[in-house]
Amino acid sequence: MTTSIRVAGAIAIALLATACTPGAAPSPDPVTPINLTSNIKLVAFDDCDSMLEGLRAAAVKHAQSFQVMPMAMAEAADTARSTAGAGAQTHSTTNVHEAGVDEPDLVKTDGERVVTVNRGVLRVMDAASGKVTGTLRLVTEEQSWAEANLLVAGDRALVLFNNGGYLPAATARVADGPMMLASPRYVMVDLAGPPKVLASMSPANAIHVDARMVGTTVRIVVRSEPQVPVPEYDGDMTQKEMLEAVKETYRKAPLDAWLPKYEIESNGQATQGAVKCENVSHPADFTGRSLVTVHTLDLNGSFGTTEPISVAADGDTVYGTQDSLYVTSNPLWWGGFFPMPLAEEVDPMPVAEAAPASPVAPSPDPDMPTQIPDPGKVAPEAQPTPSGAEKVTPTAEVVSPSPSGNEDTVPEVVPVSERTEVHRFDVTGTGVPRYVASGSVPGRLLNQYSMSEYDGHLRIATTTTPRAQEEKSESGVYVLKADTLAATGQVTGLGKGERIYSVRFIGPVGYMVTFRQVDPLYTLDLRDPQVPKVTGELKITGFSAYLHPAGDGRLIGVGQEADTKGRTKGTQVSLFDVRDPGAPAVLSRYHQEDSATQAEWDPHAFLYWPQDGLALIPLATWGADYYDGSQALVLKVGETIEKAGVITHPKPGVPNLPLDPSIRRSVIIGDTVWTFSDLGVKISDKATLADRAWVKFF
Repeated sequence: MTTSIRVAGAIAIALLATACTPGAAPSPDPVTPINLTSNIKLVAFDDCDSMLEGLRAAAVKHAQSFQVMPMAMAEAADTARSTAGAGAQTHSTTNVHEAGVDEPDLVKTDGERVVTVNRGVLRVMDAASGKVTGTLRLVTEEQSWAEANLLVAGDRALVLFNNGGYLPAATARVADGPMMLASPRYVMVDLAGPPKVLASMSPANAIHVDARMVGTTVRIVVRSEPQVPVPEYDGDMTQKEMLEAVKETYRKAPLDAWLPKYEIESNGQATQGAVKCENVSHPADFTGRSLVTVHTLDLNGSFGTTEPISVAADGDTVYGTQDSLYVTSNPLWWGGFFPMPLAEEVDPMPVAEAAPASPVAPSPDPDMPTQIPDPGKVAPEAQPTPSGAEKVTPTAEVVSPSPSGNEDTVPEVVPVSERTEVHRFDVTGTGVPRYVASGSVPGRLLNQYSMSEYDGHLRIATTTTPRAQEEKSESGVYVLKADTLAATGQVTGLGKGERIYSVRFIGPVGYMVTFRQVDPLYTLDLRDPQVPKVTGELKITGFSAYLHPAGDGRLIGVGQEADTKGRTKGTQVSLFDVRDPGAPAVLSRYHQEDSATQAEWDPHAFLYWPQDGLALIPLATWGADYYDGSQALVLKVGETIEKAGVITHPKPGVPNLPLDPSIRRSVIIGDTVWTFSDLGVKISDKATLADRAWVKFF
């Protein structure tokens, strides 16, 4: 899921200097994850009556008391691909995970035209002259903070407003109920002439998760929860009475409360729609408290021509290939300005004592340094995206009833094993996707790069949090059959006392970085799906938060240097030699002290141009004035990594303007480098990095 990466990203940069400080107190475990390891049977509801009955029963079964908790402040959007085989390509594209599967981003180009969206304005630029040829304001200036991304195919663009952002806490009172998110909005724009809106779609009461495009076919994933009233809390109510009140709301909820709805607007006419009951499916076991919906759109067509489908499941991370769409979730990651479900027998925490929101994910143990936001995914990760920031992971606990039966007695805390649920859709062709299978694996995944489909199997890397103080976190890779999501093989026990910071699968091999005080880079042999194994391990200081293939058995790592105690010291870009899987080695490292880069938690910010051996990343320096401008670091990648120079953007001028001066994206077109921020775009000479033009946006 992708929301605003910038806010949490800025916070993360400030926090990197104190990365060894333990994270904020974990939130209580809201949901016991479902073990779908053997429950791969798929069931479609026979009709609307059976759907309502099934969802009510599941929601009541899994109902838990509500409590208001702060929103996790970080979620990453994590998407990228190797451009090592770009050949004669004359312009760069969005850094995506899988070739041929496009992902929403801030900037798109075909080498002749550049399309970008920021602060609610879509701009079309001519690549040859650098001039703006068209603008289109899509939201009012008062709503220009709404975060948006683009998908472009031919003369059509799809602008994805990802919920519009979260409302400030001061705008609502707890007594008024849950904090409301603006609904996602997807706007189709015609680029053939002056840009103009053709149509839009707005899912109701939903949260945008992510989207993928193959050819001109877009799959949009959203998540919705049943619209049931929150029971009024009486201070004299016991935990049991609160739970019963919650269950009663589910028992009485009408079908309309569950069915995902949406509105399509075209030619000034608004049409209401809802997912049909026969298009809602579910795995053998499900909570009934969340539905994932996949909307399909042909950018050459219009909204509403392909029926959406839904699955009674949760969803927060999306990974896609040309034939498959995977949606995963970890219920223990839920958080927000919402009534949060708690373990059934846990007394609710008073609102005044709610733990403060944390922009970083708590480490599995107190001594482990925290990591800057990775969530697609901020959030539900604050998805500073939001999409790559990592979600805040609450402690997994359920509580056994008091032996005395006295509800005032403090119950015994029993840890719950954390699991990641996985749901696969067949998206072959351009029509309605087909729900194929559900499964689950132990632990939590970092982001979409923790998954990879290859040769009929899904590989997924996760970290398992310790259940007791004497235990340590560890990571592993699980191999599932793609058609059933049944377990095939696994390799576990990696990075004892550490957690995953980055993963990259490339064909039959895999690479994983875990970190606590030093960075073990593991190489994995995945040729035999039944017997995956570790073939090599490299220990160095610091960590790589993003791994990018560089061809010829080389791997680029972007992250942080650290001392032997795990304290971060600034941006580090490493070049690894992985030609010998049994002996990975470091070829070169570049270290920029007291700095951080957005590419650590948002791979869209990373650009590798193999034709000239260039790597570009945005750079922010600790302690620098936010309004002193920004820069992009340009590196030359050969047998070593060397600094080629920096590209800087001017100061924003008036300090109180709501503009982000940070360079967020870099694009190469011919012999030029384009860098983008809220302020505008700078066009530089690729060979010398000399300024050619500055186009001011605001």
